Amino acid sequence: MYKVFINETPLIFTNTEGVLPEWKNADNILIVKYLGKKKFLHNYIDLLEKSNKYHQVVIFSIDLEALWSDFSSIFKVIEAAGGVVFNEKKEVLVIFRRDFWDLPKGKIDKGESPKQAAVREVKEETGLENVILGAHIIDTYHTYELKDKRILKKTYWFEMKTTDMQLIPQQEEDIEQAEWVVLRNFLSSKPVIYGNILIVLDAFV
Repeated sequence: MYKVFINETPLIFTNTEGVLPEWKNADNILIVKYLGKKKFLHNYIDLLEKSNKYHQVVIFSIDLEALWSDFSSIFKVIEAAGGVVFNEKKEVLVIFRRDFWDLPKGKIDKGESPKQAAVREVKEETGLENVILGAHIIDTYHTYELKDKRILKKTYWFEMKTTDMQLIPQQEEDIEQAEWVVLRNFLSSKPVIYGNILIVLDAFV
């Protein structure tokens, strides 16, 4: 299964067996079968970019990988990496950027591995110096437009630890705040946060 956030609405790709029964009974979930025509995919991308009518859209196919390949080919794919950083108090590092709470992340430079990029971006965006890389958590996908081109961004996420406490938000990247939070308290306050970031944080709740 693949989950892509388009305009903050999840677009789910799955095989025939992956269509959950509870989805079929929900009024705000659209389920459609893919018959191999890219024009069909363009229609649903346009729908999600222009409205929030559905809670989620599910597209299924016998051949999931062929479906995903067709969808990805519509976009320029950019890869990024980031981290969920814990301090010695088990608090989590969050940043505030462009009116949303977020996690430190950024594009993978040429010649970098996702792990190397994740550590570099965390250090650059938060001012941390001692960052210990942990396990891979999950990969997330979201779309956006840049110079009239559709972008599909894949982000690799890793767990990290640090003994540092001082945070210096990278203002050049529009980061206004960087804070240590107790994760459950933070999420219970219902912060303005991206859906793909919630997926990453939910792995630790």
